[in-house]
Amino acid sequence: MSSKRETPLEVFLGGHDDAAWRETLTTLLPSIHEVDRNAAQIWFHFYPLALLRAFEAAEDPARLAQELLMQGSWFLRERLDSSHAFLYGHRFWPEVKRAVARLAEAGEVKAGVTLAEVVRGLAREVAAERKVEESLTTAIAAVGLMALQQVGLEEFRRTPGEVLIDRRHLKRTPEEVLRERAKDDSQGLLGFLRTADRQWTVVWDENADDRRFRAVDTQEVASAAATDKRAWHESDPRCTVDEGPIPVQCRSASCGTCWVGVLGGAEKLSETDWRERKMMPLFGYVETDEPRPLIRLSCQARTGGAVSVVIPPWNGYFGKYLKRAREGTAEEAVASS
Repeated sequence: MSSKRETPLEVFLGGHDDAAWRETLTTLLPSIHEVDRNAAQIWFHFYPLALLRAFEAAEDPARLAQELLMQGSWFLRERLDSSHAFLYGHRFWPEVKRAVARLAEAGEVKAGVTLAEVVRGLAREVAAERKVEESLTTAIAAVGLMALQQVGLEEFRRTPGEVLIDRRHLKRTPEEVLRERAKDDSQGLLGFLRTADRQWTVVWDENADDRRFRAVDTQEVASAAATDKRAWHESDPRCTVDEGPIPVQCRSASCGTCWVGVLGGAEKLSETDWRERKMMPLFGYVETDEPRPLIRLSCQARTGGAVSVVIPPWNGYFGKYLKRAREGTAEEAVASS
């Protein structure tokens, strides 16, 4: 964060924690286009504000990272322009970035305004500039404001604000993206007779045609990823040789390395079992009773159709830290009563 005095917008955003953002996102979801409804929720799971605050408060951040078994890149400032490339709204990032900066420079935030109203105002401005539906700019507007909250205005301005999608994929409409996510692989003329030998495509980057692998019916996603023998460990140090593009270590829901967000096809994956439900809160990824949530451990989620996933930039045991912090706060409250 910058040491300079915060703008009124930054002060306003500073009054909202992860819980407030979750509530705001719930309010906004009906007005977010279906193409980005899952993606927006996934992005906020990937970049929780509490994770940043934990490292800011740590006397020894390196020691905390070691304690939490953190791997990868967990600071949003390191991926400010690329973190949201899996959102359709990433196409409007340059306009969102300029609109957020203008709002920050404008002065006072209107008294009584809600976070959802600020997001909608930004989305409306960008939609008018790009002549698109507001539903397509709402998710990326929310991302832009959370990004400002996490990195500060000086750092927010520093990056070029580029769109990191090639020209061919950039031309796809929201409807084309949704159709592609919903489409299952053809199993041939006698496909209806096939059982164990059915195969499904797992896409892990919708903006690149070579970022996909095949999964046999009911195979765990992480195991299927291992069939891709390309040297993914050279681009992501968390990956191991011959294990594919999804980082994986244990295959037993114990390490949390292999978590993914599900952009499309969540209903085609197996329901979470007791191990996955137990471990996900310990990692700090998600805590939910949904049988098929948008955040999964890919070593446990079994395929029953084609799916589209996105790989998070980090993994660790952040949930343990949050639990310890909550228990410490409770103890302090009891001691002071």
